[in-house]
Amino acid sequence: MAHGAARPNGGARPAKLAAVFVAALVAVAALAACATAQPRFVPGSGGDGKTSASSPSASPTSFPKSAAGTFTLSAVGDTIMASAPKYLPPNGGADFFAPVEAALKSDLQMANLEEPLTNVPTSSKCGASLGKTCFAFRSPPQYANVLASAGFDLVNIANNHALDYGQAGHVETEHALDSAGVKYTGPPGMVTTVTVKGLKIAVIGFAPYPWANDVRDISAAADLVRDAKKSNDLVIVQVHMGGEGPTYQHVKPGTEIFLGEDRGNPIAFSHAMIDAGADIIIGHSPHVLRAMEFYKGHLIAYSLGNFAGYHALSTSGVTGISMILRVTLRTDGSFVSARIVATSMVAPGVPQVDPNQRAIPLVRSLTNADFPNSGAQIAANGAITPPSS
Repeated sequence: MAHGAARPNGGARPAKLAAVFVAALVAVAALAACATAQPRFVPGSGGDGKTSASSPSASPTSFPKSAAGTFTLSAVGDTIMASAPKYLPPNGGADFFAPVEAALKSDLQMANLEEPLTNVPTSSKCGASLGKTCFAFRSPPQYANVLASAGFDLVNIANNHALDYGQAGHVETEHALDSAGVKYTGPPGMVTTVTVKGLKIAVIGFAPYPWANDVRDISAAADLVRDAKKSNDLVIVQVHMGGEGPTYQHVKPGTEIFLGEDRGNPIAFSHAMIDAGADIIIGHSPHVLRAMEFYKGHLIAYSLGNFAGYHALSTSGVTGISMILRVTLRTDGSFVSARIVATSMVAPGVPQVDPNQRAIPLVRSLTNADFPNSGAQIAANGAITPPSS
């Protein structure tokens, strides 16, 4: 159990979990292509191996402390630090987040951990009998300390790779995070509480799987958010939802089906969670950036894309364009300000600040297309504001 976390009903997990996750996960990573043949990074190129003759000014890499009566969170999308046992970053990952560490620093720093932290050597998910292309990711347990050293306070483990190495790998992940002092959220019934500047903040992770708070059961999810709001000052929702890849950049009304899986109804879920008391929705899963919307004054980031995918996630095209979302809220959860800090994944899947700032016009374009009335306004410097009334 993570510090400050609570699981109703004694934390009971779904029955026959291992059997369920094999059936649900075999198709998950069509876009999580191995990075072994990706172009070599050219310094100053913006991450795609092509040098730009004229690049906009780089985003700032550090920010002032939040003012009194407010707090600032930073959040990133899918994060994979290694592809054990074959691919491990230099120095045990000690420098893995160094290029972006200053831009990440905030009162509450979060990521979607898209892999178990385990020494379990083989994945039953990718057994030969499955007969399908399959991706299973893991980093050694000690990489929880890499997260802690980089300043991450909390990670979401409600996603389609949480059980890549079975229940044993999942339990080892929780123990590793506990030992490193990194909180986690996502298992069924779990509401994780963090204290930030004297505020009690609940963070709840959701995904379309039975080993997580289920994004597909909107009624039950709303009940969980309502209950969390009763005993906390604010509620943050981390949610793994939606299809994957460049063809899923746009957010559309209705349920998204990907490779035969129900991946949730992103708009309906997000609006319902805010109606239930959530103060911000932070999405991931599509492996690409998506639009941002304001609903009843609260920000919804439908996908933060890929942040890091060491020899695991493709760095080419839009899958390599990423961001750090920084949001400042008042103590009552009301919006103060937000910003996109443009980043990119450079081969073989390492995060860096993007001097070309490609995330900013990309998210602006997607937002204008998908939410012409309720979409966030995104300035050239990445500042995010509500739509004009």
